[in-house]
Amino acid sequence: MPQELSRKIRIAFIIQVVLASVAIMTAGYLVAAVSKFSLVSSALHEEAAHFWQLYDASPAQPPPNTFNLRSYLVLRGQSDLLLPEKLRPLAPGFHELKQEDLLVLVDVQPAGRLYLVFLRSQAEKLALLFGALPIMLTLIALYMVSWLTYRTSKRLVSPVIWVGEQVRRWDPRRPDVSGLRPEELPADVKGEARELAAALHGLVERVSEHVARERDFTRDASHELRTPLTVIRVASDMAMDEETTPRVARSLQRIQRAGRDMEAVIDAFLILAREAEVEPQSEDFDVAEIVLDEAESARALLVGKQVDLEVICNAQPRLHAPPRVMHVVVSNLLRNACSYTDAGRIEVRVEQDRVTVRDTGIGMSEAAMVRAFEPFYRADPSRPYGTGLGLSIVSRLCRRFGWKVELESVEGVGTIATIRFCA
Repeated sequence: MPQELSRKIRIAFIIQVVLASVAIMTAGYLVAAVSKFSLVSSALHEEAAHFWQLYDASPAQPPPNTFNLRSYLVLRGQSDLLLPEKLRPLAPGFHELKQEDLLVLVDVQPAGRLYLVFLRSQAEKLALLFGALPIMLTLIALYMVSWLTYRTSKRLVSPVIWVGEQVRRWDPRRPDVSGLRPEELPADVKGEARELAAALHGLVERVSEHVARERDFTRDASHELRTPLTVIRVASDMAMDEETTPRVARSLQRIQRAGRDMEAVIDAFLILAREAEVEPQSEDFDVAEIVLDEAESARALLVGKQVDLEVICNAQPRLHAPPRVMHVVVSNLLRNACSYTDAGRIEVRVEQDRVTVRDTGIGMSEAAMVRAFEPFYRADPSRPYGTGLGLSIVSRLCRRFGWKVELESVEGVGTIATIRFCA
């Protein structure tokens, strides 16, 4: 999404503001809860000290009585019956009477006892007032700073977001990088964002040129290879019409078969070089016929080996695709089986939804299985045949036509390769 970065920044700032607000409010509440009684206690002690100063100057001084404060004075030797009953049992010091909603200070001096009574609810109101105001001011300042910081951050990342929007609009097959040319960039795209746009522009141009060269080479090479193949096929056909020895006839047949295989490989390369949306020429074909034909060609690779090759057709599946692609896929699997099997058996089974090639060859280790479809990788480099491209080509062709290739192998036991027509 083009606004993903901006959205993440916005969410980060919102989370930051929410967490900071909760922390400030919690701290304010705790401070108010702890300090409200200590503030009232300190104020009452100061009030009591002030009263005794006035009393020493004039014993006729009455105890303080205000809207929030009630006072009672019991001189030494006098009875406390005039005191409210709830105050009589209180010892000297500060007391909280929750049921009566009172805060009481009992101050004892040589002249007598002074009872200062403050409403607990008034203390909470004062604590809330003096606690809430700083919290509100702090929160307002926090919100303003966060908003300004968010606006600044958004403005700083907006060029990167613009570059991301341009990249998002590209067609992966033919990316249009004209909008990232230095002369086409908006004025606010500066610094690192301008360097990023220039780097992307240069990278895509180089990649596009590389892909174009690769496609042109594949197309031109495939076209040029067809000419000598045509000459070989025509010459071998003419030679087949002449009277020849059985040995020469077998050699000519092998030449013709190799020519057809080469043409199939060229067609497969052209299919892989085309765009995915360009449909190749396809037709309905019998999978079993192709398997039987490729098995006959593969027998030539087993000359001199004690290996039996058997084809078992349990079904006659038909597919709609280029037949030569199936030729290439089956041919590569059979060639691998023949190359890595020195004795035993190779079995090819044709089912309704798959073709399975099973051999009793050298097999593969778990490490080799992981790299089996990598180009140019060979499980046994000491073998004289093979380039390591067969399974890579099979994998790419199967993906191109929605098939699925699977490998099962045990080192020293053999390998099972399966092509499933329904991935």
